[in-house]
Amino acid sequence: MADGPSNDAPFRLIDDVTFGEGVVVYSFVNLYGCTIGDDSRIGPFVEIQHGVAIGARNKISSHCFICTGVVIEDEVFVGHGVVFVNDKHPRSTTDDGRLQTEAEWSLLRTTVRSGASIGSGAVILGGVTVGRRAIVGAGAVVTRDVPPGETVTGVPARPVKGSS
Repeated sequence: MADGPSNDAPFRLIDDVTFGEGVVVYSFVNLYGCTIGDDSRIGPFVEIQHGVAIGARNKISSHCFICTGVVIEDEVFVGHGVVFVNDKHPRSTTDDGRLQTEAEWSLLRTTVRSGASIGSGAVILGGVTVGRRAIVGAGAVVTRDVPPGETVTGVPARPVKGSS
């Protein structure tokens, strides 16, 4: 494991991150409590939260949000502005008006399998698996599992005929 990213860039928050060899992290990035595998690239304006595991040789494009509960395996492309969601019923407060704590919601885990590609602007809801070498079209909203090798597009995301 490396001591940090292989490049120098200003304005980064890096706290408690495990880096593989040859990782490149650009400016204006928040990384905390996550793992990033060998030769992965993290674009500008990306946030990766605690508990996230990013595999080797991935490209995470600018303006992405990868929340707790997400695992991205190896050789995955994540386009610009992709957002992952980990809570099916998000709330700021409880019924009595108190700020909600971590104990008051259920974490939904998401997995993106090796070789998958996620197009710019896609939203990946919690609790789904994007299969090996699957493609999620730009702007798609993924609400259920995407089988290996399948291409999905739209809102909600549906298979493209003949894609498997």
